[in-house]
Amino acid sequence: MSDITFIKHKMTNILNISKIVTIHYFELDKNYKFEGESHDFWEMVYVDKGEIIITAKNKKHLLRQGEVVFHKPNEFHNLCANDVTAPNVFIITFVCNSAAMKFFRNKMMKLPAKLRGLIASIIEESEKTFDMPCFNPRIHDLTLKQNSPIGGQQLVRLYLEQLLIMIIRNDSNNLKTKNIFHSKESMENHFAASMISFMEKNICNQLTISDICKHMNYGKTFLCTTFKNATGCGVMEYYTKLKIDYAKKLIREKDYNISQISNILMFDNVHYFSRTFKRITNMTPTEYFNSIKVD
Repeated sequence: MSDITFIKHKMTNILNISKIVTIHYFELDKNYKFEGESHDFWEMVYVDKGEIIITAKNKKHLLRQGEVVFHKPNEFHNLCANDVTAPNVFIITFVCNSAAMKFFRNKMMKLPAKLRGLIASIIEESEKTFDMPCFNPRIHDLTLKQNSPIGGQQLVRLYLEQLLIMIIRNDSNNLKTKNIFHSKESMENHFAASMISFMEKNICNQLTISDICKHMNYGKTFLCTTFKNATGCGVMEYYTKLKIDYAKKLIREKDYNISQISNILMFDNVHYFSRTFKRITNMTPTEYFNSIKVD
């Protein structure tokens, strides 16, 4: 048998993130204001819920839910809430000297829905790997959790690199990337998104699974299975989590007390609301309120 020559292909890296500096998921007060800063590394700000006002290069911009902005190294920037709605904001800072990062200079955009799962993956892996307080903007370094999962730090970096590459690819050739997901996954995500939208519009009601099935015009088994495949969560459990997320927003806005929030969200009583809140957040509503105070 003749010898076969194998060619070892050298893989090209378009982006190489050398360091992650900070990772924050902030559930901000509606009156939150950050005085601003500049630093010699990149910063990505993503609005998960609500909206924020950012300032960069002496210009103010409104950043709405699902939108992302990149601050290049040494660019002074700040952000604040709009005094009306308490927003949720994901911020990650990192060092990357790759030439491809020129794409992100002064970049502000609506993040494609199909890429938002990568944000969720970064947050999920970060919470497993690092100590991430609910709200503490003064933390400027990452602290590893004891017994953090193997490879957690690398996965955070890889998810972020993947996100940046897919943003570039999506922007430069949207037609070629529109079918990035398999059709079955796209279909499941579409149904899940429609169901979540219906839940959000009825966050202050008492939806049942029958209500959702009637709205979607599909059977219970199909919708529950499809939703679980897309989100990893049961339909009604997801609805409950949406209610608790909204409750956290109302608590931060400070316009209602705990009993009023329980009534707004149609819980049977304030005690059941408090138990549900603690089951999902590991804090009582009062403990959560105290946790978001900054001296």
